[in-house]
Amino acid sequence: MTEERAEYLVGRYADLLLRIGKTWLGDMDDAKDICQTALIKLLEHPEEFPDEGQERAWVVRVAVNECKNWRKTAWFRHRAPLDEGLQLAAEEPEEGGLLELVQTLPDIYREVIFLRYYEGYEVREIAALLGRSPALVSTHLKRGKEKLKHLLGGTAYAGEF
Repeated sequence: MTEERAEYLVGRYADLLLRIGKTWLGDMDDAKDICQTALIKLLEHPEEFPDEGQERAWVVRVAVNECKNWRKTAWFRHRAPLDEGLQLAAEEPEEGGLLELVQTLPDIYREVIFLRYYEGYEVREIAALLGRSPALVSTHLKRGKEKLKHLLGGTAYAGEF
């Protein structure tokens, strides 16, 4: 029964769902994601309707709600077209440079040092991003800097820190 229902929903509403997704989100890949999500919701929560018009209205409502939810996500709000990324030139790390040393640190220190000194996040923001307390982030920053100092031969680095 579920397979028959899935075939019915795809045959009947996939095109409509794609058009709604494309209209609301402006991107066919996002529209396909919305179509898939809406179809899964329709399969998981089967409804009985007295007529086709009410069923179609319910399907449209599910799709529109999914589009609204999609537009609220951080993924949707903070992305940029691929073309913009191609125009940005990534800096090549210098051989034997500080970034190369940072990458040799254990994960817990590398994460916080990178987020603090390369991405410019504050300790409270890093704590929220990583699900740690600010005190723990501060401790990891301190220990990571000590490890870097040791890797640099015991001398303080006059650069980023």
